Amino acid sequence: MRILSLILVVWVQSPVFLSLTVGSSKAKVEVHENTDAVLSCEFKTEKETSPRIEWKKKGKDITFVYFNGKFSGSFAGRAKIEGATVTLHSVTQKDSGEYRCEISAPADHNSLGEVNVTLNVLVPPHTPSCEVPSTVISGAGVELHCRDKLSVPPPTYTWYKDNKALSSTHSPDSSYSMDTAKGTLKFKTVSKADSGLYRCEASNSVGAPKSCVALHMKVIEYQLSMTTLIAGAVGIFLLILMCCLGVCLCNRRGCCQKKEQKGGRTKVSSPPPPPIRNPKNYKHTQSFMI
Repeated sequence: MRILSLILVVWVQSPVFLSLTVGSSKAKVEVHENTDAVLSCEFKTEKETSPRIEWKKKGKDITFVYFNGKFSGSFAGRAKIEGATVTLHSVTQKDSGEYRCEISAPADHNSLGEVNVTLNVLVPPHTPSCEVPSTVISGAGVELHCRDKLSVPPPTYTWYKDNKALSSTHSPDSSYSMDTAKGTLKFKTVSKADSGLYRCEASNSVGAPKSCVALHMKVIEYQLSMTTLIAGAVGIFLLILMCCLGVCLCNRRGCCQKKEQKGGRTKVSSPPPPPIRNPKNYKHTQSFMI
C-alpha cells in the first residue's frame, strides 16, 4: 500500500508535456463575391500566454496577411481578427487562394504549429463576348465563339438563333454542333437556311445568366456554277499555253532579229570594221617611179 501511494505522488508531481495544437473548424471556405469570408484558426498552448499569430497567403510569392499585430497590404482596413480567426470583408476573386495560419509559442515544448485554409470566391456570370461572322459563303465551314473568363465556377454556354435556343445534342440531321463547355457553335457547311440572329448565354450556379447582344449572320450563295468556273480556268490556261508556243516558234525562225529594208531588198547590216592597229607596229616602204 505504501509503494502504491509513493507511485501516485510521483505521477502527480511529474510535469505533463502538452504539445501546442493548431486546427481549423472549416478548412475549405466558399463564399459569394462581395460578401464576408471567415478563415478559422483555433489553437491551444501548453504554457505560452501570449503566442505570436501570423497569417500568410500562399501563391507564386508568399504574402503577409496579418503580421506583428496588424493587417498588411490589400487586407489593411477590410479585415478583423478574433483570437486567431480572421474575417475578410467584401471579398473578390483576387482573394481566392490558400491561406496559412501560423502560431508560435516559445514557452511550449512544441513551439510552432500551423493550419491551411482554402478560400474560393464564387462569381456570377458576366456578359460574354460573342464572335459571329457578318457574311459567309454557302457551303463553307463556320465557327462561332462565346467566352466568359470571369465567372466562378466556369459557366456553361447556350446558343440562340432568332431568339430560340439551339439544341446541344448533335443529331445526323443537324447542320451544326455545340460545345456547351467551350462556347463554340460549329457549322460543317452552312446553307442559306442558317442565316439569322445569333446570341450566346452564359450561366452558372451562382447568379442569373447573362447574354451578349444578338448579331446577324448572312449566308450568300455562289452566283457562278462550278462548271462555269472550271471552264474559265481551262480557257485561261490554254491562252497562256498558246502565247508561250508563239514566242518559242518566233525565236527558232529568227523573226526577232533586226533587219533593215531598203529599195525593196533586204539589206543586212554589215559587221563593224576591224579595229585600226597602231601604225608603229608596221614598217614604212617608199615607192619610186622610174
